[in-house]
Amino acid sequence: MNRIGGMTTCWGTKKDKKVNRETAFIRNGSELLEKLVDICDGKCNSIRHFSATELKKVTNNYDPRLLIREYGYKLYKGFWQGRPVSVKKFRDDDRLYELCFNDIVYSSKMSVHKSFVKLLGCCLETPIPILVFEYVGEWTLRDCLRGSEEARCRPLLWIARSKIAMDVANAVAFLHAAFARPIVFRYIMPLNILLDDNHEAKLSDFSLCVSIPEGESHVRDEVKGKLELIAPEYFTTGNFNEKLDVFSFGVILLMLLSGQREFIPYRLVGEIFLHDLVKKCIEDDRLNEVIDSTIIAEGAWPGKEQQLQAFAALALRCTSKVAEDRPSMIDVSKELRKMHRSAISCRQQKG
Repeated sequence: MNRIGGMTTCWGTKKDKKVNRETAFIRNGSELLEKLVDICDGKCNSIRHFSATELKKVTNNYDPRLLIREYGYKLYKGFWQGRPVSVKKFRDDDRLYELCFNDIVYSSKMSVHKSFVKLLGCCLETPIPILVFEYVGEWTLRDCLRGSEEARCRPLLWIARSKIAMDVANAVAFLHAAFARPIVFRYIMPLNILLDDNHEAKLSDFSLCVSIPEGESHVRDEVKGKLELIAPEYFTTGNFNEKLDVFSFGVILLMLLSGQREFIPYRLVGEIFLHDLVKKCIEDDRLNEVIDSTIIAEGAWPGKEQQLQAFAALALRCTSKVAEDRPSMIDVSKELRKMHRSAISCRQQKG
């Protein structure tokens, strides 16, 4: 038995399966249209419709050997028209229905930007739609910082980390500033930052995205996301705006700098948030103690220490407990672009 909306249906015979596919298609199609009108004003990049049968072929019937990762959804590597794609299949859970459509609509809207994973299309014939994205690779920032041995064998050097930070900042700044109604990503985390073989970063998973209503400065919603990445004002009041993303991004900067988790074991106090530890080390002139050993092992060159200090200082400004004290993502993006260019220039001078 399978549940579609408020109905319980049987998927037994071929006729039943056809009826259920059509029912799902109509329900999902109308939901998608409503979301497109509400969020995109009917304007989005064209996406392809995939049939359920087609996606079974693309993924070899969802072969477990093609599973890339699982996190409220299953992401498979597949092959379509001779090229690799990523197929995102949500759990069959009504609570994920709205999240899935958020992902479809915002992904289709953002596919023009090179630092977002491009949506190719979706299947509306299943109770919860299945999404098809460009294939970026199997590595996430989480993998490369503290994941499998295989991922860590591809060490992230300082210039690569500054490039990742710049690319993600550009993407988030685009969300905040490119539209009449600013978009809050609300889900910036290492798992959602995909890296290709050249460590080019792309932001993925728009399931928690929210557009700030016209004439409003904040949105109110139940607290969602990882505690360590949630800004204090959102956690205490349920209200948030673009500054929530700035805070989460600041934690990502600290993780890039230190290679550590969002919170880490610390003597005497049990565990401490990463931004509190970095702040303490800067105040005590001990920043090198929290910089990832991979960055230290690269050696020194003119300007590198100043870049690391500026990077840490920017991260701490982003993670300020007072929302008004955090910079805008536009300013963050500009600062990181300067840092990255400086890192490349100084490294080239060393030879």
